[in-house]
Amino acid sequence: MDANINNTEVKKKTIFSGIQPSGNLTIGNYLGALKNWVGLQKDYNCLFCSVDMHSITVRQTPAELRRRSVETLALYMAAGIDPEENILFIQSHVPAHAELAWVLNCYTMFGELSRMTQFKEKSQRHSENINAGLFTYPALMAADILLYQTDLVPVGLDQKQHLELTRDIANRFNGVYGDTFTVPEPYIQKIGMKIMSLTEPEKKMSKSDLSGGSVGILDKRDDIVRKIKRAVTDSGSEVRYSEDKPGVSNLLTIYCAFTGKTIEEAEKEFDGQGYGTFKAAVAEVCADALGVLQDRYNEILKDKDYLNTMLKNNAERAAYLARKTLSKVYRKIGFYQPK
Repeated sequence: MDANINNTEVKKKTIFSGIQPSGNLTIGNYLGALKNWVGLQKDYNCLFCSVDMHSITVRQTPAELRRRSVETLALYMAAGIDPEENILFIQSHVPAHAELAWVLNCYTMFGELSRMTQFKEKSQRHSENINAGLFTYPALMAADILLYQTDLVPVGLDQKQHLELTRDIANRFNGVYGDTFTVPEPYIQKIGMKIMSLTEPEKKMSKSDLSGGSVGILDKRDDIVRKIKRAVTDSGSEVRYSEDKPGVSNLLTIYCAFTGKTIEEAEKEFDGQGYGTFKAAVAEVCADALGVLQDRYNEILKDKDYLNTMLKNNAERAAYLARKTLSKVYRKIGFYQPK
């Protein structure tokens, strides 16, 4: 009986996720995504992508986009994600993403896309460039996920609506053509962290925030300390996690994320010490942790040959999986494929 158990390989579920290489990644990206991804890689088949195709719905400086696409993956690796155990790749290196997105556009309803909250928000922020790609963005996101027969997708509240649409598209296609796509489920992090702006703690920390409310993963130590010490707090001086103290609660979340302490332990640690001491401690642990990550990141970026070889090999691994799904889709919808 034991021998049978040992010889039976349990199929790992597949996880897909990605971050846009636009703007500077923040501690919100690190604590809310990258750090959690590191913990997934042993138990799941993971594909982590630098989603450069999504980035161009907003005008980008080409040289910066190229640089950040690679740097984003270098940050994944610096955070502890192994490119041998996982598939790390740049989205545009796998043409099947764009090919499947077109097919899925034809199975996505106009009304569904018009209800997407992010389309409404981005249309307001970029009123001079409300392009078709911005509108059909969720179909490309669905293609990203469905190409790899993804079982689980780590999502925050801002992406939940897109995943629900992806599930609707998959079910609609499967309903017409039979079992084609795995219908993905949301992966809810055991430790869910939503890091808020330091200057407007009611808003999520953003890569595009230039007000000083965001701490970038690659910020210099002095800048990290300065930003956190200037963070908005609340009335009073008690270090306590509470809805009526969003600024302090956000700093407590950051402190606990970097130290591994519970909120209760942190509250006890700073009981009676005031905001000045508390902020200095948050700044110190944040700067120390990011310093270690930055050292690893700089070492990775130095080895251009390794990076380029890794990108090529991983794109080929991703393309192999993507092509299997795309060929099945093309066959089912009636595209002729020579043998």
